[in-house]
Amino acid sequence: MTMTEWFRAQLDAEAGRTRRTLERVPEGREDWRPHERSMPFGRLAMLVATMPSWVALIVDRDELDVRPQGGSNVSQRPLRIPAELVGAHDEAVAQARKALAATTDARLAGPWRLLLAGKVMREEPRYDVLRDTFAHLAHHRGQLTVYLRLNGAPVPSIYGPSADDDSFN
Repeated sequence: MTMTEWFRAQLDAEAGRTRRTLERVPEGREDWRPHERSMPFGRLAMLVATMPSWVALIVDRDELDVRPQGGSNVSQRPLRIPAELVGAHDEAVAQARKALAATTDARLAGPWRLLLAGKVMREEPRYDVLRDTFAHLAHHRGQLTVYLRLNGAPVPSIYGPSADDDSFN
């Protein structure tokens, strides 16, 4: 199995799990947070929904500056209802699939850089950054399931049954 095949399989496995989680985000709770230092529910849900788009960014570009001169050009349009979250997620997954289908293992072995205001913060092979992106997604999706539980929303099966969903999807 090539790296590109492995990452496509990982994306496909995580996409359904993430979609099921986003479908359960309650409306009208965008500003809720479990603690004053925690991320607001709406921002966390939007992050989880759009995170698969990072795959295409990592594959297609050589670097990302998270604080570029002149400010960010990344859309921060709020996604307020589950249908918007799921739609954004489906679009992000489609972008990721397209990027992975068009790349090679040689490209994934090449360097990728994360910048902060022009300063290199991280430089690693793309495959390391992609691996960490999937772990990052799982981490934030896990946070999102805690937010769901604390708001009385059912928690979906992720890697096995939950108290609310006994399926093994």
